[in-house]
Amino acid sequence: MGSKGSNTKGTAADRRAKIEELRRAEKARERRYRILTITSCTVIVAGLAVGGYFLMDAGDKKEKKQTKVTSQTVRTGTFHGMTTWKGLTQTHVRGKVDYAMSPPVGGDHNQVWQNCSGDVYAKPLENEYAVHALEHGAVWVTYTDKADAKDLATLKTRVRNTPYSLMSPYPEQKSPIILNAWGHQLPIEKASDPQVAAFFKKFVQGDQTPEPGAACTGGKPS
Repeated sequence: MGSKGSNTKGTAADRRAKIEELRRAEKARERRYRILTITSCTVIVAGLAVGGYFLMDAGDKKEKKQTKVTSQTVRTGTFHGMTTWKGLTQTHVRGKVDYAMSPPVGGDHNQVWQNCSGDVYAKPLENEYAVHALEHGAVWVTYTDKADAKDLATLKTRVRNTPYSLMSPYPEQKSPIILNAWGHQLPIEKASDPQVAAFFKKFVQGDQTPEPGAACTGGKPS
C-alpha cells in the first residue's frame, strides 16, 4: 500500500513538473515571438525612413533641376536686346548671394527690401536688398559713370515721379544704362529711347511681379 501511494505521488509530481516545463517553454516562445516582431517592425520602419530619405532627396534634386536658372535674349518685338530669366528663386537669406546676372534681377535675397517709391540713390546699393524691391514689382535703373549726364537727369526725373521704381549707380555693369525688373534686363543707350517708357509701363507692378502690391516703403533707405 505504501509503495503504491508513493508511486501515485511521484506520478502527480512528474505531471506538475512536466506542465511547468511546458509553461516555461511556451513563455520562452512568446518572448522570442515578441522579440522577432519588434525587430521586424524596427527593420521595416528603418527601411521606410531610408526609402523616404531617398525619395525626398530625389524630389529635391528634381525640384532643383526644375528651378535651374535659364536665360533668353529677346531681339525682336517691343524690346530689342532684353534678356529674360526663368527659374529664379525667392528665398530670404542672410549675407551675400552669388547671382546669375549683373545687376541681379531675381533670386534669393535679404528679407528687407530696398525702398523703391521713386527713390534715387547717389551710391551703389547692396544687391540683396535691391532684388527684394524687384520682387515687389519695382523697376530698378542702374548706370555707370559712362552714362550721359543729361540722360541720367531725365531718368532721375522719371524715377522720382514713378512709385515702385528706384535708381542707383552700378559701376561694374557692362552697359552705361540698364533697366531692371524681376527676371528682365534691358540695356539702353539714351534716355530718349522709346523702350524706356515701354519698359516702365510693362514692368512697374507688371505681370512678372512675384509679390504684387507689396510695400516699397518701410524698407532699407540707403
